[in-house]
Amino acid sequence: MSGIFTGVGVGPGDPELMTLKAVRATEACSVIAIPVSADTLEKPVYEHAGDKSNAVYLERCVAYRIAAGAVRGIGEKDRLYLPMPMIKEKDRLKIVHEKDAAAVAELLDQGKNVVFLTLGDPTVYSTCMYVHKRLKRDGYTTRVVPGIPSFCAAAARMDIPLVENRQELHVLPASYHIEESLDLPGTKVLMKAGRQMAEVKRLLTEKGLDSVMVENCGMENEKLYFGAQEIPEQAGYYSLLVVKERQTGGENV
Repeated sequence: MSGIFTGVGVGPGDPELMTLKAVRATEACSVIAIPVSADTLEKPVYEHAGDKSNAVYLERCVAYRIAAGAVRGIGEKDRLYLPMPMIKEKDRLKIVHEKDAAAVAELLDQGKNVVFLTLGDPTVYSTCMYVHKRLKRDGYTTRVVPGIPSFCAAAARMDIPLVENRQELHVLPASYHIEESLDLPGTKVLMKAGRQMAEVKRLLTEKGLDSVMVENCGMENEKLYFGAQEIPEQAGYYSLLVVKERQTGGENV
């Protein structure tokens, strides 16, 4: 019998925000798939629990560190390290993802259940889904365990609502052109804004938009910023902004 591939969302950073279902799925699996963005990993590598040859990748994996704070016996699981380079060349990425999926499929054919740990929710800008959709295409059993999305956690951390009444919610990858998207009505969530923060800050100021930012939400090095003027021009990869139209007065319903 073939194993099952499960994409598991570990939430935004705080292990206490990892769901019971995510914890149980991870505890029950045979192998944990670890995404690796470092260029030094050129192909998928399988590692038994007692082997520490690739410990550096494990230490750098934020999703694994979060899960380690909630999942009993996670260190006793075998691991499959999967290259997930941070590049935009579609042809190269396609080859990498095909090799990743093939490595997982080999384990599934052995009857092993594989859990791919991913930050936040697997369905929101997650590398997990590149492997998931290929395995599903090839007839393997796939599942997704949702996690608390980072933008929900950020709004909660800031003690503000994301949307109210009839407001719209737009989730935008800020690493691409967002000038026109910032004119959309309602609340805009800007993800992956780190490298473009100077330009994002300029646009927010120019358009007179209210904004807050959480960097490393739920992690030890979490930082909160209230307003575009407070936001630094250089910020980490895990930086998320909640942007709203400036209130002109009156009382909210």
